[in-house]
Amino acid sequence: MFGNLKKKIDEDYFKTEVTKIDDNDVSIAMDSQDKVDDKINNSGLLQKYSELAKLMYGMLKDYRRGVYSKVPWFTIATVAFSFLYILNPLDIIPDFIPGLGYIDDMAIFTFGLRFIESDLHNYLDWKIEEEA
Repeated sequence: MFGNLKKKIDEDYFKTEVTKIDDNDVSIAMDSQDKVDDKINNSGLLQKYSELAKLMYGMLKDYRRGVYSKVPWFTIATVAFSFLYILNPLDIIPDFIPGLGYIDDMAIFTFGLRFIESDLHNYLDWKIEEEA
């Protein structure tokens, strides 16, 4: 099972799926913040990403409001894809499978973080400067 998961969730899969994200998907991800937060906070595997998810939502909000534009579209699409994937209960490993259902969600979230880590740091630096 895990070998199959590794084959399905790789860099090519991730990049392909992220390139399919459009502005409407970003809106859906934004409108689903409470559901994503609930799912992250109520799953043992994803809880450690709670603060990062809040930061990512902050970046999406500031991007959508036009107050933060120093972010490439790929980063915005990566955040939206990660959140939409977490929301999908019937993804590669269905969420209702006890003990295993959130492994692919965690893999996608972690994979996304690898791609956008520097953009998140830049956003956090910008946010700190704005508040000062």
